[in-house]
Amino acid sequence: MTLDDAPPPVLSITPWQWLRRNLFNTWYNSLLTLICLWLLFQVLQAVLGWVFTQAQWTVVQTNLRLFFIGRYPPNLAWRLWLVLGIVVGLAGLSWGSLAPARSLWSKRGVSIVTAIALGVTILLPLPLPPRLWLGAIALLLFGSFWLGKRFATLLKPQLAWAWLGAFPILLWLIGGGLGLRSVSTNFWNGLLLTMLLATTSIVLAFPFSVLLALGRQSNLPVVRWFCTLFVEIVRGLPLIGILFLAQVMLPLILPVELRLDRLLRAIAGLVLFNAAYLAENVRAGLQAVPRGQSEAARALGLNPLWVLWLIVLPQALRVVIPAIVGQFISLFKDTSLLSIFALVELTGIARSILAQPQFLGRYAEVYLFVGLLYWIVCYSMSIASRRLEQHLGVGHKRT
Repeated sequence: MTLDDAPPPVLSITPWQWLRRNLFNTWYNSLLTLICLWLLFQVLQAVLGWVFTQAQWTVVQTNLRLFFIGRYPPNLAWRLWLVLGIVVGLAGLSWGSLAPARSLWSKRGVSIVTAIALGVTILLPLPLPPRLWLGAIALLLFGSFWLGKRFATLLKPQLAWAWLGAFPILLWLIGGGLGLRSVSTNFWNGLLLTMLLATTSIVLAFPFSVLLALGRQSNLPVVRWFCTLFVEIVRGLPLIGILFLAQVMLPLILPVELRLDRLLRAIAGLVLFNAAYLAENVRAGLQAVPRGQSEAARALGLNPLWVLWLIVLPQALRVVIPAIVGQFISLFKDTSLLSIFALVELTGIARSILAQPQFLGRYAEVYLFVGLLYWIVCYSMSIASRRLEQHLGVGHKRT
C-alpha cells in the first residue's frame, strides 16, 4: 500500500475538547454560543410549554381513524391491515438483505423501531383489534429483518420483483373485486389516499421517465424532438396547471365510453409532470456513463438492447439515486395539491376535521400532526436512499 492509498489518520477527541475547540475557542465565540443557547432554551421552553399544557390533542385522538384511512368502511379495515403487513414484511426483508453483514446500526435500528412500535401500541388509547394488529406488524418487521439477513444472498436478487408483484395485490386488497367487496374511491381518504397516489405515480412515472431520457438521446430525429418537446413543455408549466388539465381536459379528449375516475385523472397528471423532471435526472446519469463502456460491450458481441439493459442503465441509475429520491419526496408532498380537486387526501381530511363544530380553531394541533406524518414518510425515504447508496457504493470510486 502506497502513502496515497492509505486512509487518513483518525483523530479521537473528547466531547469537552470538541466544545472548547469549536464553540469556546475565543471570547466572542463563547459569547455567541451562550446567546444562542439562551435563545434555544427560550424557544424550547415556549414550544414544550404549549405542547404539554395548552394544546388540546383530543382533536387528533378522536380523529385518528379519519387521519389514516378516512371514510374507508370500518368493517373492511382488516384489508388495510393486511396491506400494511405486506409492505412492512417486504420492507423488513429489504432492510435485512441490503444491510451490511456486520452493521450494528441496522440491528439496533430495527430493534429500536420495533420497540417504538410496541410502545405506541401499548400507550395509544386504541381499541383492542388495532392494538393486536399493530403489535403483530411490529413483530413481523423484526422477524422479516432477521429472515432477510439470514437469507440475504437468496433474497437480494428477488426483492425488486417481490415489490413489483406485491403492488397489484395491494391495489386489489384496497379496492376489492375478484371475490372481495368493492370499495369506491370516494371512500379512499387520508394518509391511505396520499400514500396510494404517491406510490402509484412513482411506479408509473419512473419507467416513463427512462423512456423519455432514452428518447432524448435517440438518433431518430422524430423521437428525439418529440421527447424534448414533451419534457420542455411540461417543465414550463406549473403542477397545478397540469393537474387542472388532467381533471378537465382528459374527459373531453377520451371517448365517451371511457370515463376515467378523478383519482385516475389525478394520477395521470402527477405521472406526466414528474416523468418530465425524472427524465432529466436519468439523462444526467446516462451522460455520466463513459462512451467506452458501450463500445466495449458491443465489441464483446452484445446487441444494443442488452448493452442498454446490462451496462448503461445500471450505472446511470446508480449515479442519480439521490436526485431521483429527491423527486420522489417532492412528488409525495405535491399530492397535497389534490385537495383542491375534492380528493380528500391527508391535507383535505385535515380541513374536514377542522370543520367539525367541537374542534373549530384547532389549526395548530391538526396541522402539526399532519406535518409530523409527512416528515416521517419523507425522512424514511431519505434513510432508505442513503442505505441504498451505501450498499451500491455511490460516491466511492470503484477499483
